[in-house]
Amino acid sequence: MQLEVGTVVEGKVTGITNFGAFVELPGGKTGMVHISEVAPTFVKEIRDFVSEGQVVKVKVLSVSEDGKVSLSIKKALPPAPRVNSTPAPRANRPGNYEWQANKRNESDSFEDMLSRFKQTSDEKISDLKKGLESKRGGFSRHTGQQK
Repeated sequence: MQLEVGTVVEGKVTGITNFGAFVELPGGKTGMVHISEVAPTFVKEIRDFVSEGQVVKVKVLSVSEDGKVSLSIKKALPPAPRVNSTPAPRANRPGNYEWQANKRNESDSFEDMLSRFKQTSDEKISDLKKGLESKRGGFSRHTGQQK
């Protein structure tokens, strides 16, 4: 059987070293799965993932001119289900503020938008300072007396 790069075949693990696992392929050829290609996670100990005599599916990564076959177990696995990468909306944002941008009015000038932003920002900072003072017990930092 001629091995082609990209094909997925089954093979039997015949040996395990610190750097990889040797797999006997159909047709009597032997290939090696490097430790980085054993699993889709960090592999410290190969024997935690494969054992001698185990039949595994491998993907042929390369075949060198001298006949060395490079294999991957992790690339032969079915693709993992895609997870939506957009974070879920959080109800409890810091300070319970609405962090989404307000709807813009096309006719607003830059100065109007800047003025609104400054006003909103000042209000938020004021609220944050009040919250911090209440957490400190309302004492002044410099005099140690209650305000």
